Formats: sequence, structure tokens, C-alpha cells
Amino acid sequence: MKGLIETYIVDSFTDKPFKGNPAGVCILKNKLKDSQMLSIAKELGLSETAFINKLDHLDTYGIRYFSPKMEIPLCGHATLASSKVIFEKNSSLTKIHFITIQNLDLKIQCKDEKILMEFPVYKTKPQDAPIALLNALGIEKVINSVYNEETEILLLEINDSQVLNDLTPDFENLKSSHTSINGVLVTAISKQDNYDFESRYFWPWSGTNEDPVTGATHTFLAKYWSKQLNKTKMNSYQCSERTGFMEVELINDDKLIIKSVAQIILKGELTI
Repeated sequence: MKGLIETYIVDSFTDKPFKGNPAGVCILKNKLKDSQMLSIAKELGLSETAFINKLDHLDTYGIRYFSPKMEIPLCGHATLASSKVIFEKNSSLTKIHFITIQNLDLKIQCKDEKILMEFPVYKTKPQDAPIALLNALGIEKVINSVYNEETEILLLEINDSQVLNDLTPDFENLKSSHTSINGVLVTAISKQDNYDFESRYFWPWSGTNEDPVTGATHTFLAKYWSKQLNKTKMNSYQCSERTGFMEVELINDDKLIIKSVAQIILKGELTI
């Protein structure tokens, strides 16, 4: 017997449809195999699809994230998308919890039409970027090169946000330039008055070539720029082709709040 899965596509980190980062959201009534979730993520073809299931508590859900290539332990934009769907379906709710595959408890609030997500804060440590990787990105010089272990992402700071905007990586060479990272995040101080820093995230190793807007990178990006700018509350802009934005606030050494909005653009049923 065929099963139907309530499925959404949601544009995250944007106040306009067809901007930000689109995520799939599948609401599960029955357990799926990992292979089935990966197949659905491939079929939807988005950078990530979230699979959520109601747990015993009234406001608590399990959540797992799959790119078209693999399971991803933590994904900001798919968490925002899932939150948007649940709050739209349950207008009386103002707070929910998501429990991830790593047993992280993500506390989510809906406040003044914005969604606030509580994420962990991660550290970075110095790590050189291979010359081949810089060449593939089209970067001649970096100010800083650091690595985050939890996400296995390399962070590169460069000195010009316009250079960041103009990057046109050679993704085939980029993928072969490093064998032990999930992605590379390139960032710079913003020249825009209403933003503090900008970034772009390239991850041909584990997802699509470029992620339009990436919440999970801010688990370490916020702490990185907090030290550089001596701020705990900052506005972030991801200058991908689709663009997107969020406000980040470091509450303490362990807790980060990411605040933004999302737009539901499609609701339907997926048949398996």
C-alpha cells in the first residue's frame, strides 16, 4: 500500500518568495528508512530536506536532515523551514523543541512573526587552506584560515566583500583540492550599512555546489565575527545568487540565537 507524506517547500532566511534558501519539509507519521529519506532528498533536489516526527511531549519533534548526497547532522535553514511549517499548522504554539540525530535540543520561539532558533556555539582552530583550494575558489589572499571540527568546515576570511560577491569557483577542481572537509565558508566584513559581515558557503563534497543561505555555519561564524568586531549581536548577509539574511546574537559561550523569517511556497503530498 502506498503512503502519503505531507510535504512542503519553504524559502528560509528571506521575506520574499524565491529568495533565501529553499528547504524541503516532510512531516512523518510513520518511520522511514535512511535510504528512503535520502531518496526523497534526491527527488526534491534541494540543498536539504528535513524529516520531522512528533515525539511524546506536546511541543517536541524529532528532526533529521538529508542533502541529496548524505545525512547532515545540523541544518539551520531546514530547521527554520520546519519551524515555519509547525507554527503555521499550530497557531496556538509559540515554542517548540527539535531533537537532532546528535541529540541536540534546539529550542525555537515564534515572536512578532519572526522565528528565533537557539543553536550551540562552536569554536574554530587555525588550519591552512591548500593552494589548490584557493586557486579553485579564485582567491589570491586570505586574512585568516580556520577550521570547525563539529561541522568539518573550513572558514576563510578575505578583505573585500565585493571580491566575495564576485567569486566564481571551479567546483570540479575545488572538490579535488581537499579530501577531509564538508565545505568551505568564505567571509568578509560587509560594506552595507545594515549588515556586519557577509559570507558564501561552497560544499560540493557533501551537498550542492553552493548553499544559498546557511544557518548552521553561524554556529562558529557568529563567534568568529564577535571576536573580530567586539559585538554580541550582529546582522549577517549571505551574498549568494538568491541572497538571504539573519540576525545572530551570542547569549554566552555555549548558546546562540539566530533570528529570521521564512516563506512557505508549496504544500503537497509525496507518494512512496
